Amino acid sequence: MSRVRGFFVDNLDKSALDKTLSVANKGSGEYPAGSVVQLVPTEVMVKHPKGTSPATNDWEFFELAVSPQGSRFTARGFTEVKNRFGGNCLDCHKKAKPEFDLICETGHGCDPI
Repeated sequence: MSRVRGFFVDNLDKSALDKTLSVANKGSGEYPAGSVVQLVPTEVMVKHPKGTSPATNDWEFFELAVSPQGSRFTARGFTEVKNRFGGNCLDCHKKAKPEFDLICETGHGCDPI
């Protein structure tokens, strides 16, 4: 994954990685399908094709259990996923202003972490 400011990005479709990096580095815009965004090791977002989940702007949220043996999903989904602190992922990310495609950073409208 590539570090951009305080988070990491990648794309499951390596041919779209440049577009993902472009949006991340610009700080606004819509991420392409396949984009992966991670702030902390136990949480990740993956962008799906347009129309997959209008409620989440096509982002799927994942909660991970991380260990030296590897990572495994403990939760995944669109509107119902909660992080290890019991917070619903979408409840925070939906506060991001539209131009930030549900990505939370300082000044994007999300609650501070």
